[in-house]
Amino acid sequence: PYDCEGYRLLTEAEWEGAARCGEDLLYAGSVTISDVGWYSGNSSASTHAVGEKAPNACGLFDMSGNVFEWTQDWYGTVSASAATDPAGAATGSHRIGRGGSWYDAETLARISIRNNVHFPTTKYSSIGFRVAKSNR
Repeated sequence: PYDCEGYRLLTEAEWEGAARCGEDLLYAGSVTISDVGWYSGNSSASTHAVGEKAPNACGLFDMSGNVFEWTQDWYGTVSASAATDPAGAATGSHRIGRGGSWYDAETLARISIRNNVHFPTTKYSSIGFRVAKSNR
């Protein structure tokens, strides 16, 4: 993904790094989901405008809850060995989604949770994306 010009989806590792922002918390910016995100218990079954909850330490909003965020990586097995920006599966039918959504329980909004969020050709109100700008 680093060879593309312009904007692209974050890799799964980039997404997790941005969500954690150097902190070891359950959710992006807090240990309490309702401080930073929308989930089935507080969303009134709907997405919300970005920025209505507190940001994480990097100033990023809605990385836990509101909508699952597509990542560049295909869903597959991840190596248990430590790695910096590990590559995802080479192929697959589902992209990895991170962050949880308004539709799901708060446990799915935890930073550590990975999910295979349907086919990339399908539209859902609980799935969105965040982009990165390549420095190429």
